[in-house]
Parts: sequence; C-alpha cells; structure tokens
Amino acid sequence: MSLQTPLAKVKGLGSAKDGTHHWWHQRLSAIALLPLSLWFIYSVVSMVGADYMTVVYWIRLPYVTVLLILFLVALFYHALLGMQIVVEDYIHSEWQKIACLILVKFLAAVGALASVLSVLNVFFGFNA
Repeated sequence: MSLQTPLAKVKGLGSAKDGTHHWWHQRLSAIALLPLSLWFIYSVVSMVGADYMTVVYWIRLPYVTVLLILFLVALFYHALLGMQIVVEDYIHSEWQKIACLILVKFLAAVGALASVLSVLNVFFGFNA
C-alpha cells in the first residue's frame, strides 16, 4: 500500500532519496580531506626553497604519489558536491540549472583527470 496520491505516482513526485546520500558523501569527503590537506600543506611548506628535481623525486615516492592522487580525487569530488548544492539552491530556471550542473560536473572531471595524469606523468618519469 502506497501513501502517494495517484497524481504523484504519475508525476514521479515524492522522496528522491538522494539528499542523505549526498550529505554523507560530502561529509566523508571532508573527513578524508582533513588529514590529506594537513599532509599536503606540511609537505609543501617543508619543501619551500627546494629545487625542481627535489620536488620531482618527492612526487616519485610511491606513497607520495598515492596520497597526492587520493588528495586530488577527494578535493575535486568534494568541490563538485559543494558546487552542485550551490547550483541547485540558487539557480531557479530549470534549463540553466541543468546546464550549470553539466558544466560543473564536466569541469570537475576534467580538473581531476588532468591533475591525476600530471602526478602520474611525473611518477612514471615521462618528464625529467
């Protein structure tokens, strides 16, 4: 037995069951970013004044590569979730909202992919 009205069933109205999921993902990505950001800031500050090859050798350490990739993926994912909320809350025209959501997701995917490929490029030594 459903509590929805027949009209709501036809229109597909009702709980989207997506808000809690989105909220949890945003919180989990924030929790992941906390230690990763502290590690990244500490690492960058400790290399102030280092030359280019020192930074390249640092990125080529396997654990550094993994942590950098985790940091970048979590960062872009968290930014995507935050921007999605902003777009959904403040853009009221449906076609503009859809266009902005597509643009935000595209930019987040391109930014994450470019960043991860850059780290892997240094790790595998395609540039010296």
